[in-house]
Amino acid sequence: MVEVARSIRLLAMDVDGVLTSGDIVYSDAGAEIKVFNIQDGLGISAARYAGLMTAVITGRMSPAVERRAGELGVTYVRQGCRDKGAAIRELLAETGLRREEVAFIGDDINDILAFRECGWRVAVSNASRDLKALADHITERRGGHGAVREVIELILESQGKWTPAVDDFLRDLEQS
Repeated sequence: MVEVARSIRLLAMDVDGVLTSGDIVYSDAGAEIKVFNIQDGLGISAARYAGLMTAVITGRMSPAVERRAGELGVTYVRQGCRDKGAAIRELLAETGLRREEVAFIGDDINDILAFRECGWRVAVSNASRDLKALADHITERRGGHGAVREVIELILESQGKWTPAVDDFLRDLEQS
């Protein structure tokens, strides 16, 4: 697993059930509300400092996803993707990466097509049994509760980049 993580240059992830708990909440006015985990967010920031590209690929459309991805500096945002495998293929073409350099984190059967296109397939601990059966790695944490951070730490630690990324992040905080 550590060997595979060393080669990852792009971490793609689903949103609902991975970056969120998977609950869909509507306000009285009909607005969709999403709850994002702060540790996942700081992990994505650390990934940016380490030079790891990130992507969110989701079947739904949400202004909250666009906003959160922008706040965190997510490299690629793909919303409204019914075929997440096609989105991965587009990212491979756009970046020139090989599939072995791409990881995907998912939680349910709609992520299977993305799994087919990636070199390292990760399921969150509360993923569907169908997705877990195809996963190369299953997180200890649940989706929306630090699973993304767990994977980022694993990737960056395997590459020797976690501590330098944290140091750079803290240096920027001190200077701001």
